[in-house]
Amino acid sequence: MKIMICPDASHARTLAARILSDQIREKPASVLGLATGRTMEAIYSLLAERSRHDEIDFSAVTTFNLDEYAGLHAGHDQSYRYYMRKHLFDHVNIAPDRTHVPDGSAADVEAEAVSYENRIAAAGGIDLQLLGLGENGHIGFNEPLSSLSSRTRVVTLAQATLEQNAVMFGGDPGRVPTRALTMGTGTILDSRKVLLVVTGSKKADITARVIEGPVSALVPGSALQFHPHCLVILDNAAASGLTQRDAIEWQMRHDPELIALSADGS
Repeated sequence: MKIMICPDASHARTLAARILSDQIREKPASVLGLATGRTMEAIYSLLAERSRHDEIDFSAVTTFNLDEYAGLHAGHDQSYRYYMRKHLFDHVNIAPDRTHVPDGSAADVEAEAVSYENRIAAAGGIDLQLLGLGENGHIGFNEPLSSLSSRTRVVTLAQATLEQNAVMFGGDPGRVPTRALTMGTGTILDSRKVLLVVTGSKKADITARVIEGPVSALVPGSALQFHPHCLVILDNAAASGLTQRDAIEWQMRHDPELIALSADGS
């Protein structure tokens, strides 16, 4: 795990967008794992802008989203398929049949989860997985106590997640679907590279537990410590709970990869 601390959220999002853009330029037929959430919206906006200016080409890219609410059809304005179309897919030159989001309205969601896992494998696996971090430490919808070797499956969402996501459902946690399909933690760890982006002081404590704490099913994101090619991008607020910041900043000043990221001015 390598960690890059940026001055603020804007710098963090810009750096993330550049890393994704570089991946597409280096491998035009990349398989990208994508995430949703407020942190991602600005990243996708930057990617769409680069696409409009012909800086990146999505025509050969394939995408797999992390998760989807069970029971929501693709046209529902809170489905993640709808989110992805609104924030990215409708603004870049990617073919619809190259975009994959679990089908939350499937008659058999358990079978859909198995099928989704198989589709990822058939595509050759994920080259670069973009992740956010839930306030309870979840990645995807792998809630606390999820198996760290889990595969794509149907899960019951934690109360904390329902409360956190209620703002998108009129502020009422009771309106948030209680189940979702999600890539498993093991599925995520199979990605060749992982990019975790966390911003804001609300996530400072859980970020410290993910990076510095023991690997535990209580903090699913901590499993990323096992990944051989995981880059964590933080803003200063998200990094404020770290106890090993001096060691992290030493690495930022001496690790060639991190030096290159800083030198490019993002």
